Parts: sequence; structure tokens; C-alpha cells
Amino acid sequence: MVIKKTPAKKVAVKKPPAKKAPVKKAPVKKAANSPIVIDVSSTTKSASSMLDKAIDLIKWVDSPFKLFEVILLASVFFFGYFAWDSRTVILNAITQSSKITNLKEVNHLIPVAVSLQKDLEAVSVVVHKASLVVNTRVTMLAFGPRGRDNTLDGLVSSLFSKDPARNAAIIGMLNGEVICDKLEVTGKTSEWEVKQGATFICRGGIPPEIGDFDGYVSVGFKTEPTELSVVKTRINLATSEMSQ
Repeated sequence: MVIKKTPAKKVAVKKPPAKKAPVKKAPVKKAANSPIVIDVSSTTKSASSMLDKAIDLIKWVDSPFKLFEVILLASVFFFGYFAWDSRTVILNAITQSSKITNLKEVNHLIPVAVSLQKDLEAVSVVVHKASLVVNTRVTMLAFGPRGRDNTLDGLVSSLFSKDPARNAAIIGMLNGEVICDKLEVTGKTSEWEVKQGATFICRGGIPPEIGDFDGYVSVGFKTEPTELSVVKTRINLATSEMSQ
């Protein structure tokens, strides 16, 4: 009897998993706290340049003639800037003023001015005829505490000048406003008004409508009126009567 030997089963030996080498992470570099640098060199250079130019200008002005030249150029520059800034209002008014003037003759203006002075208890009333095209104003008549004064009749001066307050008042009147402010001496007319006792004035365009400007009336007071709205309304009524 033959006995067959069964082959022995091979036992599979499991190999341990290969160990993975740990991956080293690169250290994160921390950003250095770099200071914020502001370049002020250009601003400093600009300010320094302007200061140098101002010093050079002062050194250059070594005679009264040169000083007058600088003042004249500054005045021209200011007027040019002011005209450019208010160009729309001025151009519209020039277009309207190119028509026949609506300002009445002097003999018709006198009773209106007398009535205005009496109603408002004003110390002075001055009426000017204006021309925007040639930038002039002509004094038509003037009334003081003692009545009419002919010393200012026919006085010609510039409408827009180097006086910012008067220029602003002209623009305001072109917009149909009555402008009231403290009186400052800037010429012969304002000097005359001060001599009449005026310290405060109100100006109204003739006629009072927006854009239509043939002249204006200046009313002087000893002190600022308490009811400016009433004063402005009365001036508008007078300027309406002064225009045809």
C-alpha cells in the first residue's frame, strides 16, 4: 500500500510595509517688517522752488517802477481769472446789452432817485450807466443828504476792477440780486459816499431782471438796515422805474 504525501502548503509571509521617509517641510520665512517710506522729496523741492522764486522776485523789485509793474501784472492776472470763472454770466449779459439801452434819461431818473432816498432814509443814492462790452461805468447822478451833487456827473471808471467785493457785486446784479455789504473806499465814488456819512451800501441792477444789465444804483446808509429784505424790494421797484 502506497501512501501519497500531500505537498505542504506554502504560508505566504507578509512583508512589513516599507517605511516612508518623512518629508521635511521647508521653514516658512517670516516677512521682515520693512518700514513704509514716503517720498517727500518732490514736495519739498516744489515748495523750495516756489520759495526761491519768491525771493528772486523780491530781490528783483528794487525800484518803484518795478513794484508798480508787479502790482499791475497781478491785477491783470486776477481780473483775467475772475472773468474766466464768471465767463458764462458775463457773456450772456454782453449779448443782452448789445441791444438798445433801457436806461432812462437823467431827468426821468431824478424823481425816482429822490423817492428812493426818502423812502429808505438813505444818506446817498448814486446811479451809474454801465457797458459790459468796453468794461466802463459812467456816473449819471448822485444825491447826498443835502440833495443832488453834480461833482460826480459824467465820471468814467472801470466796471470790473481789482476790488473783489465790487466784482462780486457786479456778478450778483447780473444774476438779478441786490447786493448789500459794508462800504469800502476803492475810488472817487465810494470816497464821496463815505463823506456823505455812508458806511453800508446796497447795489441793484437796472433793470432788475437776470442777464439784462444797463447800469445800477448804489444806496448808502449810515448803519446796516434792520430789514434788508424790505430795502432790497424797494430798490428793485426803483430800478424797474429807471428802465424803459
